[in-house]
Amino acid sequence: MLLYVAAFVGLFYLVRWYRERQVVSHLQDKYVFITGCDSGFRNLLARQLDVRGLRVLAACLTEEGAEQLRKQTSARLQTVILDVTQTESIAAATQWVKECVGDRGLWGLVNNASTSLRTAPNEWLNKQDFMNILSVNLLGVIEVTLSLLSLVRKAQGRVLNVSSVMGRVSLFGGGYCISKHGVEAFSDSLRRELSYFGVKVAIIEPGFFKTNVTSSERLMSSFKKAWDQSSSEVKEIYGEKFLETCLKSLKVMEQKCNPDLSVVTDCMEHALTACHPRTRYSAGWDAKLLYLPLSYLPTFLVDAFVYLGSPKPAQAL
Repeated sequence: MLLYVAAFVGLFYLVRWYRERQVVSHLQDKYVFITGCDSGFRNLLARQLDVRGLRVLAACLTEEGAEQLRKQTSARLQTVILDVTQTESIAAATQWVKECVGDRGLWGLVNNASTSLRTAPNEWLNKQDFMNILSVNLLGVIEVTLSLLSLVRKAQGRVLNVSSVMGRVSLFGGGYCISKHGVEAFSDSLRRELSYFGVKVAIIEPGFFKTNVTSSERLMSSFKKAWDQSSSEVKEIYGEKFLETCLKSLKVMEQKCNPDLSVVTDCMEHALTACHPRTRYSAGWDAKLLYLPLSYLPTFLVDAFVYLGSPKPAQAL
């Protein structure tokens, strides 16, 4: 019996390996639009796809970021300034993409603009702190996608939404984990709706990688500002020692982050160029071996795991 099971599993992975090696034809004629190309995964992906021969349309938040990217790439790559929190900016970028792609349509849309500021225990934050993250990580993803959907459908192309392992397991407060949970839900519904038109939707779920999102300096500043705006009652309940422990944990977390961003961008490239892309890509060993299995465990076990590495407030019971 075990032999039959092993044979079935081996055959399954052999067939999947063969299917995933098949590459889409005429890549040099296909346009891919990527948001947030100033730095991080998206910047590397833009350069990686440019080398591969695709026609990259890179959206940057700043002109400085766009200029630096153009210097590192071929003449095929084009840039546009985009603020995903502004409807007018999205509309202008959409019109620009339409002019670039013409009748070919848009083969790939990669939603990767992201921020983690401000992140802190929920009770330290206000509504605007949550909205600042949601407007970029979730609402920006939704509006950009809806604006460009007709072009992707015309090309029977791909939509890639970058989520996170924090979209499966919420380890800290603030809008970041909430936004990534939202990206997962939006992507799932979108995938089913667009499957009727030959469009494929994939979710990229990176583990912890060394980017601006996981920068301890930025996150520590976020924690301190959230602490400063908290009421005297909240400060008394949590205590200065809790804040200090959190700040130390952020430094340790950054040291453990994977600096090899190509682990993530290779997943993105496969989702854009393979004939049979996966629905979900868990990028990084921590995602595959820790957070993905953790998301399937009973809640009390997940809570116990999170409590192990978390500091306790001064007035905790």
